[in-house]
Amino acid sequence: MKVFDVAIIGSGPAGASAAFELSKSGISTVIIEKEMLPRYKTCGGGLVHRGRNNIPFDVASVVEKEFYEVDTYFSNTNIKLTTKRDKPIISMIMRDAFDNLIVEKAKENGVTLLQNHKVNSITFGETQTIHTSEGDIQAKFIIAGDGALSPIAKMAGWQETRTVIPALEYEIEVPLADFERLSKNVRFDVDAIPSGYGWCFPKKNHLSVGVCILVKANQKIDLKKYYAAYLKTLGITEIVKEDAHGFVIPVSPRTDTFVKKNVFLIGDSAGFADPVLAEGISNAILSGILAAQSIIEGKLDPVRSSELYHEKLENSILPEVKAGVTLAKIFYSKRVLRNFVAKNYGTVLSNAMTDIFMGTRTYPKDYKKKIWEKIKEAIF
Repeated sequence: MKVFDVAIIGSGPAGASAAFELSKSGISTVIIEKEMLPRYKTCGGGLVHRGRNNIPFDVASVVEKEFYEVDTYFSNTNIKLTTKRDKPIISMIMRDAFDNLIVEKAKENGVTLLQNHKVNSITFGETQTIHTSEGDIQAKFIIAGDGALSPIAKMAGWQETRTVIPALEYEIEVPLADFERLSKNVRFDVDAIPSGYGWCFPKKNHLSVGVCILVKANQKIDLKKYYAAYLKTLGITEIVKEDAHGFVIPVSPRTDTFVKKNVFLIGDSAGFADPVLAEGISNAILSGILAAQSIIEGKLDPVRSSELYHEKLENSILPEVKAGVTLAKIFYSKRVLRNFVAKNYGTVLSNAMTDIFMGTRTYPKDYKKKIWEKIKEAIF
């Protein structure tokens, strides 16, 4: 039976980043992946600057396009906000190549990769025995980077306390004239779907187009209907080829704990996606690094490592995500108020959101005070 200090379930940005960080400290680490790499992963593929900045090596080889300008439209209004930066705000990636690059970097440092190993169950104890489709593996710690559905979290006993929202993404090829027209900028369309937005992300030779809901609706919404309407908004009348992918995104963190039975939750399994825009890669990478650092600094002591991880989360990801949860409710549910602010303070609003993408600021904790200050300024 193979025995390791740490077993990481899942080879996405969260798990692969944790593996790379652990590999620098000589801690024996295995990545357990249920598929064969590289594998397609449903994702818009927009890597914002703060996420790219967190990666300790160059990823230019897997970046398909870089965008220094972002356009945000507000449906059924004449409001359009554009922000520019001298560094790429969003870098476009395909997750098969991006995830595989991080895994390969971890392997170069001695991390073991076990592919085509589906985890069927776990026997918990002082050492965890992971029962996979290809045999058993033992590890003192488990890092669960197995995504939004996270079977590992369920096996360890977590109940669902995250807010999980639906999204629909299409990888589409369009006529050359449409591609040239739409490939110049990244585009978001707020209210292209109720309580959410549509996106158009240009890749090397195709577009990633989709819609997602950021605030839970009281009734089921037909995402395909709003996607079809969004294509019309984009002026797309002909599609050469398309692949549809439905998925879910957790946009609020778990409310109890992020470590249980020596299992550390990272990325979507923990609920760390940005609640306002559902961007998950940045915090996936960061949380993977933080979990690895906690185990390293805790010197493989379970209690101390757990304490360190929670402390690190409280000092970084959690305050921003919690503030984002409330801001998302205001942004998507209070349309009149939001559009008022966007119309009168569009430059301030778009620059603030871009600064968050760039990693130079976080969501304000006193957001209500700031919003009402701006409204009073506009009225009086």
